[in-house]
Amino acid sequence: MANNSNTQSKSSASLQDVISNDKTPGNKSLPIRITVSEAARLFGVSTKTIRVALKTNQIRYIVVNNRYKISFESLLDWSQRSTRRRNQLSTSGIGQYVQKWNIRNKKYSPDPELLNRLKKL
Repeated sequence: MANNSNTQSKSSASLQDVISNDKTPGNKSLPIRITVSEAARLFGVSTKTIRVALKTNQIRYIVVNNRYKISFESLLDWSQRSTRRRNQLSTSGIGQYVQKWNIRNKKYSPDPELLNRLKKL
């Protein structure tokens, strides 16, 4: 993966640097960035696995106060490139909780009629 100076820096970056690196037109929000330990817990892999991916430039990151701040979008792309990592996300990472999030209470479920009307638009 090519080294992108807008999203990856090995020198320390300030909050203003992070804000100015988001070049999306009209985008006022900051990109989602997480730490190495948060990434490992979310994706069900070890911190060493995340650090190896950082070292080999498979994941975009910046360094803030001598800490890696990983681009969540880049991390998600990286996790989906390998079947093994994708399975780890499903079984050991945050994916193991997805089935518990299904809403079964009709009070909070989307109205089927409303969904049909939206599909017609």
